[in-house]
Amino acid sequence: METIIELDDVGLRYPSGTVALAGASLRLRAGEFVTLLGPSGCGKSTVLRLAAGLERASSGTVRAPADGLSFVFQEPTLMPWASVFDNVWLPLRLAGSSREQARPQVLDMLATVGLSAFADAYPAELSGGMRMRASIARALLARPRVLLMDEPFAALDEITRERLNDDLLGWARDLGLSTLFVTHSVFEAAYLSQRVLVMSGRPGRVCAEVMIDEPWPREAGLRGSARYARLCAQLSGALREAAEAGA
Repeated sequence: METIIELDDVGLRYPSGTVALAGASLRLRAGEFVTLLGPSGCGKSTVLRLAAGLERASSGTVRAPADGLSFVFQEPTLMPWASVFDNVWLPLRLAGSSREQARPQVLDMLATVGLSAFADAYPAELSGGMRMRASIARALLARPRVLLMDEPFAALDEITRERLNDDLLGWARDLGLSTLFVTHSVFEAAYLSQRVLVMSGRPGRVCAEVMIDEPWPREAGLRGSARYARLCAQLSGALREAAEAGA
């Protein structure tokens, strides 16, 4: 299977002297859904920023595509003065497509994420979950091969979060995405992922890999199963060990 993103023995030291990563290595293969799980401040977001070209490693090697990559941040990062349509249109607008030229694609994507009725609404008029849907729609409109997601559902209530988890798996499958997802929730990691990479405390590195041997995408019924409870317990134990390793 083709490797899409690879970090090989990567280190990152900031000018202040803070070491964010040391010896971090990972691979994301074509069509995979891989989650980075780790304690706060361990460098999970830094790995995404390196993959996106927003940071440069101090040592080691980062291999990632120069294009065909979209980033969804923890906050929706919508323009408050623009409608949902205009926010989602932005990547096509920057690529030279007029509003009318982009209309079919934008409306199709809004339908995909369940926001057809809110094309003319403004971000302040939307719930937190709806704002995140708009942000994801904007990321997907560019038809990326790779989707990087930095705790996009962390601020949402549990019911909204579970619904978006289910929808995300459907989008990843239907669009053939390779997804690198960051969370500190063992429940989210167990449900979404094919592989979970557990990171140590700072300086961060991948110290464990857990394979999630369940059919993917997941059925919602998995959440109530004993298998899911065991997976969450396994990840919780790995997370505790990782936090202690970095202490």
